[in-house]
Order: sequence, then C-alpha cells, then structure tokens
Amino acid sequence: MSDRPAPPQHDRKMLEALVCPQTRTLLRYDAERQELISVAGRLAYPIRNGIPIMLVDEARVLD
Repeated sequence: MSDRPAPPQHDRKMLEALVCPQTRTLLRYDAERQELISVAGRLAYPIRNGIPIMLVDEARVLD
C-alpha cells in the first residue's frame, strides 16, 4: 500500500469551460491520455495530478 494520496478528481464541467490559450477554441477531453485536445491548434494539453496545464510550451503537438 502506498502512502501517497490518490490524484484529485477533476471537475468535468470545469474542463468543458476551458479554452485553448492559443486559438481560444473549446477543448476536447481525452480521459484515456489525460489530455485536453485543441483540434484547431493541433495541441494536446496535459492534465497532471488532476490539474490542466494550460501552457502552450507544455502542450504536445499533434500530428
């Protein structure tokens, strides 16, 4: 058993309210990869420990 607390659960409504900081378009939540996807910007923003990292420099570029 680990002494580390479980990662916090994020609020789906909060995730749905976020927009891409580069394009200002809505994001799609990818639960499997724990990312927020900007289709218009072709970027995937990571969610780490339940916290969306909304920095373009931290986003993964999509092919």
